[in-house]
Amino acid sequence: MSDPLVLFARITPKPEHRAAARDAVLNILAVTRSEPGCRRFTLHEDRDGDGPLYLYEIWDDDAALAAHHAQPYTCAVFDQYRTWLSGPVEITRLRRIGEEAPCSS
Repeated sequence: MSDPLVLFARITPKPEHRAAARDAVLNILAVTRSEPGCRRFTLHEDRDGDGPLYLYEIWDDDAALAAHHAQPYTCAVFDQYRTWLSGPVEITRLRRIGEEAPCSS
């Protein structure tokens, strides 16, 4: 089995559309997490709550991600992004290096 596809997406809404952009992603979290091939789909924001939004995603493979992007609810968010965002979504594909080990408390 190949390594999963791990993504980090930085979404930068215009200030007047930040709440709407945040809510749009929050509204698709549960349905996205139930998609085949979705291992993790987690939304983050900075502690002040007024900067970019960040998505941490893990998918089985590129096909699972492509299927997600083809979903009507995903397409609807992308359509809204055209006017809501100050620039394109920045997507970084990640590859884990080193061994994974639990952190001590």
